[in-house]
Amino acid sequence: MKSNNKNWRHLVEDQPNQKRLKTKPVLIILFLLLLGNSLWFIAWLIPNEASGSSEEVASVEGQGITREDWMVAMEEQYGKDTLLELVNEKVMESAAGKYKIKVTDKEIDLELALIRSAQDSTVTQNHSLKKDMLRPKIRAQLILEKVLTKDVVIEDVEIQTFYDENKSLYNIPTTYQASLIVLPSESEAQEVVEELENGSSFDVLARERSVDIASASLGGNIGFISEGQENVDSSVVTAVSKLEIEQWSSPVLLTDERYAVVYLQDIAQGKAFSYEDMKDHIKRELALEQLPQSVSPEAFWKEFDTQWFYSE
Repeated sequence: MKSNNKNWRHLVEDQPNQKRLKTKPVLIILFLLLLGNSLWFIAWLIPNEASGSSEEVASVEGQGITREDWMVAMEEQYGKDTLLELVNEKVMESAAGKYKIKVTDKEIDLELALIRSAQDSTVTQNHSLKKDMLRPKIRAQLILEKVLTKDVVIEDVEIQTFYDENKSLYNIPTTYQASLIVLPSESEAQEVVEELENGSSFDVLARERSVDIASASLGGNIGFISEGQENVDSSVVTAVSKLEIEQWSSPVLLTDERYAVVYLQDIAQGKAFSYEDMKDHIKRELALEQLPQSVSPEAFWKEFDTQWFYSE
């Protein structure tokens, strides 16, 4: 059974005899939207008590940009997508109640583990997002999948066969959520270490000084990495595996002769998931393969009398 599941593609490229699962289109879209939407929420959290919408938040050659200008631009770029996510989460909660669908924390934890194990570039950046931001999105997606597949029959023997043929997909290694600052020389890397020891922010220093543009734009965050990951310098993995959470390293020599300062944000211990752990997940994925087309939460809006600001 062919699949376009980008989350697992890297893990099965060298195993041509293994089956692949179908893409989860809504979840992928959610990942792509999350980074921008987080900026939107941050903007709303910024205090706005005294000066109101005419407060000047920036200026260029004396020409000011007001809070109102800023908020209008944020709303135009991210407002619709943010509201769409919130509406869809509410719609799926209503669907869960109507169809008696339950989603457990254990199921969400499993999906998070599978996401962490993904090494595909389309989701690597979004590994930097906090788990508490991902959980409601994953929950809504699981409700949607369970509603769509509740009447699809998948035999146990098919589930067992799929599991047996794809055990390596469910052997999740220990992963480290890491950040790094890449510098041209050891002396510059040592300067960064000294600035960190004097109280400077790792995030800010990464944006200001790192010569690795991709990670610098994310405050140094490179997501969850693990031993043997081909797109990460092995020296970085070795260094981060020796750190305590919220600790940074001394300068680390990279294979390209540059240096890095590595920071450990979190550790996710590896786990080998059993057949019983994976049974419902595989059954749902195989059932999704039988659907004629992908379905999004918007398909349920009419059923639950959904109205929103952007209605045409």
